[in-house]
Amino acid sequence: MSSSDIIVIGGGIAGLSAASVLSAHAKVIVLEAEEAVGYHSSGRSATMLHYALGDPLVRALTLASRPFFEAPPRGFTDAPLGHRMPVLIHAREDELAELDQQHADIAPFARLERVGEDGVLELCPAIRTGEGGAVAGLVDRNGIRLDPHALLQGHARALRRKGGEIVTGARIGGLHRAGAGWTVTIETGQTYSAPTVINAAGAWADAVADLAGIGRIGLMPLRRTIITFDGPEGADVSGWPFAKTVGDELYFAPESGRLFASPMDEVPTDPCDAQPDEYEVALAAHRVEARTTMKVGRIHSRWAGLRTFAPDRHLVAGFDPRAEGFFWLAGQGGFGLQTSPAMAAIVKSLIAGTAWPIEAVTAGELSPARFLG
Repeated sequence: MSSSDIIVIGGGIAGLSAASVLSAHAKVIVLEAEEAVGYHSSGRSATMLHYALGDPLVRALTLASRPFFEAPPRGFTDAPLGHRMPVLIHAREDELAELDQQHADIAPFARLERVGEDGVLELCPAIRTGEGGAVAGLVDRNGIRLDPHALLQGHARALRRKGGEIVTGARIGGLHRAGAGWTVTIETGQTYSAPTVINAAGAWADAVADLAGIGRIGLMPLRRTIITFDGPEGADVSGWPFAKTVGDELYFAPESGRLFASPMDEVPTDPCDAQPDEYEVALAAHRVEARTTMKVGRIHSRWAGLRTFAPDRHLVAGFDPRAEGFFWLAGQGGFGLQTSPAMAAIVKSLIAGTAWPIEAVTAGELSPARFLG
């Protein structure tokens, strides 16, 4: 049996970021079911830091996380964690009221510019304007396109440097409380023990709670699809923004000389290695052609990932009141990467007793107890 102070179940961005900050205070082991960290949601995200999703709580966590991405700790990474990419939210005539509301919602967190058709086209000449097209937009010129690989590897490096361990291929087979701690058995038969277990298993977090015998909190895995395709012939798309409809219909952005796009689908599914469905792939192409002047010819790649939400679509972080030492870190939804520094600081506060890091967010808003009546 291998013993530690804290076992983290799940090597996505939630688990790794929490593990790396906690390793300064305790011996931490991360157990990841796949053969690489960030295999599922974290490695398949659109990886933008922007404020056009979630609600004030999510935006506050995003704002608090931004300094980490702009100036990571010394030695954390050999490469930038991201680069600036403007965010353009565009709207048709019948969507202007929604655009006004989104402007009011985002304004406390980011400096926005309101633009008309000419401003929309200046940023992204492919967006359809005029009758039936975009007539206005909101621009945040300080969006950040994040690098999930650099972020995950930075946390892995920080964890190992401070004596922590990552075990891949460690699918959980059993989890039970024994005496003053928890014993975790992986499918190969190896066992691990610690007083505290952090359940950061993403779409599988409810299943982990079942193994622990404490019951679920109602997490909802939702599949999202992304395609890549060529931009207009002869066009340099590298300077285009992350462009999003004001409603949850479509986003697209530059991707390695091409463009990626998502129909922003949310298809309920069981926890799984998500694969793209042909209907959502076709829907992505259709919405690109409806909202822009582009034609989607060859689709070069397609993939899908799971975005797992709590019932109220807020993140979950806190000890389960039903089971001593069982800590939930789940429900990152589509904003796990961009909120991960703030969430890691919150986990450190709740487990290691450091100062609470964010005035705009309370522990009660994140606690799993809110689902337990």
